[in-house]
Amino acid sequence: MCRQAVLDARRAIAWLAREGYESIGILGTSLGSCLSMLTAAHEPLVKAAALNHISPYFADVVWEGLSTAHVRHGLEGHIDLDRLRRIWLPISPFPYLDRVRNKRILLIYARYDLTFPVRLSRMLVDEFRRREIDHDLHVLPCGHYSTGVTPFKWIDGLTLCRFLNRSL
Repeated sequence: MCRQAVLDARRAIAWLAREGYESIGILGTSLGSCLSMLTAAHEPLVKAAALNHISPYFADVVWEGLSTAHVRHGLEGHIDLDRLRRIWLPISPFPYLDRVRNKRILLIYARYDLTFPVRLSRMLVDEFRRREIDHDLHVLPCGHYSTGVTPFKWIDGLTLCRFLNRSL
């Protein structure tokens, strides 16, 4: 499913380029932030990526996130987090960080997020800093799902739109 999503996004981007668009960006929220990062890492036509709710590892979100506790419950006893992380590494942002070095990147996370645990979001930000990958950062004063309610949806939307407007 993740591979197909990235392929579909790349096809859409190729179509936009054929139609004459030159400033192409991508925006992803939650699971979509992982997919947008993967797309940006593999698609040279993407100039900017706005990643909303972030983690370096797909597996850790599933393992630790409140919203995916049912998935972890089904996996426990059959696989541990280290193995799951290795298996799902190809769909995680972490191995592809250096591939977005030449793009404009916005990282957004929510200070009280229980779905994409804050520890994981901070881990990704720290890795961007450690590798000296240029990025913008915004921390929302809410949780994962409360990002979709007023006033947080306006703060988030304005941050995303301003970034994309400046970057493209």
